[in-house]
Amino acid sequence: MSKLNVLIAGSNGYIGIQLVKLLVKHKGVNIKYLCGNSSVGKKISFYDKSLNKIKLPRISKFKRSYLENVDIIFTALPNGQAQNISNNLSEKNTLIDLAADFRLDNSSDYLKWYKKKHKSIKNIKKSIYSLPEINGDKIKDYNIISCPGCYPTSILLPLIPLIKKNLIKKNNIIIDSKSGFSGAGRGVHKKYKNKNLYNSLSAYGVGFHRHNSEIQQEINKYTKKKIIFTFTPHLSPMFRGILSTIYIDLKPGISPKKLENTLKKGYFKNKFIKILKNNSLISTNDVINTNNCHISICETKYKNKVIILSAIDNLIKGGAGQAIQNMNIKFNFPVDKGL
Repeated sequence: MSKLNVLIAGSNGYIGIQLVKLLVKHKGVNIKYLCGNSSVGKKISFYDKSLNKIKLPRISKFKRSYLENVDIIFTALPNGQAQNISNNLSEKNTLIDLAADFRLDNSSDYLKWYKKKHKSIKNIKKSIYSLPEINGDKIKDYNIISCPGCYPTSILLPLIPLIKKNLIKKNNIIIDSKSGFSGAGRGVHKKYKNKNLYNSLSAYGVGFHRHNSEIQQEINKYTKKKIIFTFTPHLSPMFRGILSTIYIDLKPGISPKKLENTLKKGYFKNKFIKILKNNSLISTNDVINTNNCHISICETKYKNKVIILSAIDNLIKGGAGQAIQNMNIKFNFPVDKGL
């Protein structure tokens, strides 16, 4: 089988760099174009010295004609820009978007949460929101694949199987997530210039973070009763990683062991989901530089309340790795190829 040609738009951002570093090891693809806006003409190794000895194209401005020469387009661009690219796709192109352009099923929700009109409404219905462990082979039917946000990935992977089986109460879920500052993108230091990112912990988007819409939408697909949850994200003084701490109430007669067994059964065939023994304490250090998600159910002093711990690397499982995992399923590669 000949290699698939790949274009990476937004190649010099944190996620774009991570995509490059993973895809150069993937023997099924060839990186044909690296595109960027402020970085035109530069080598990608300017942004990451570990790529210095690898032969790669210089960063160029995206051109519509490039689409004729590639099979896969990864977009790690600011919200809104992948929509323009999607309007020019041919039947041979697959777009894998790592921003929020196709995460929401309704353009009105996109306007509400992202404060801008959607420029490719016709393609929303042609796209799939894809947590690969949840969607499986459904991905193969779509040429626009929307990768979940990093926070929702860490939250939805443990919650969806439990909500699906009706094991937890749906009216008081509290989600406390802490992320490395790379999750805010390369402009994080300008955006949070008044905060000492290396020595402080900061809450942001309290009550109204954009990922609320994504979490609500996906959870609602698995229950008839509306889920009520509170989500608070934090920037922590580390470069990468996410730890989500989720507080839930159990349905009557449901034990913490039942939750553990349900998750183990649900993810038995999934290579990247690790369900640890109940009461295991996990950290971001356990998953850094991997495409894994570690999940642990922890008991509390109250029999009907438990705490779920979920850890991922936001740049890999919450970003580039998940995108490649989706690509592998779509194009019949082994799911862990390049990962």
